[in-house]
Amino acid sequence: MSAMGEMPMPGGWTMSMMWMRMPGQTWPGAAASFLGMWVVMMVAMMLPSPMLWRYRQAVGERGKTRLGRMTALVGPGYFFVWTVFGLAVFPLGIALAALGMQQPVLARAVPIAIGVVVLTAGALQFTAWKAHHLAYCRQEPGPDCTLPTDAGTAFRHGLQLGLHCSYCCANLIAILLVVGVMDLRAMAVVAAAITIERLAPAGEQVARATGFIAAAVGLFLIAHAAGPG
Repeated sequence: MSAMGEMPMPGGWTMSMMWMRMPGQTWPGAAASFLGMWVVMMVAMMLPSPMLWRYRQAVGERGKTRLGRMTALVGPGYFFVWTVFGLAVFPLGIALAALGMQQPVLARAVPIAIGVVVLTAGALQFTAWKAHHLAYCRQEPGPDCTLPTDAGTAFRHGLQLGLHCSYCCANLIAILLVVGVMDLRAMAVVAAAITIERLAPAGEQVARATGFIAAAVGLFLIAHAAGPG
């Protein structure tokens, strides 16, 4: 069975097989394939955010001659955090997929579990945790805000941005993981939600609106999965 295929589940649901190995593939090879896909996906989803542009503003005129090189160091720091995130996600996905395949009772509970994850992710959009990290992601550098122009500071700044971003987006990424990380439509919707809440003038209100929609979808999924047939 293809590693990117789908395994039919009770009630017409499907469970992604992206966590499984292809025939003849080793687990390190499967992990490397997943990680490569994950990094490409994160780059596509996160680059529309203003983090690199705001770093260039914060460096200011003092680092103008080295701006390109410094920006190139912020990016790897930022995506290093997302790579570590992916390294944590992969074994968790393997464990959950294995349980679902080995335990029919758990497999039948997958549709409800998906609804619960989406509902919880929506609820987290209203928390102070979300507001704090979103505010950091939206923060504009002030006129007197400048950063040192050395390589170490640039990389550490990228790490800091990545940490705040991963905390801010973890619940929305969780929706993508349970709905289908290989689904381009789901990826586009989540990427749009992440970008708009950072760039829109009323980003906090956008985040709450996203939370309301996600919570409503989660309740619908739970009701549908728990219904007859």
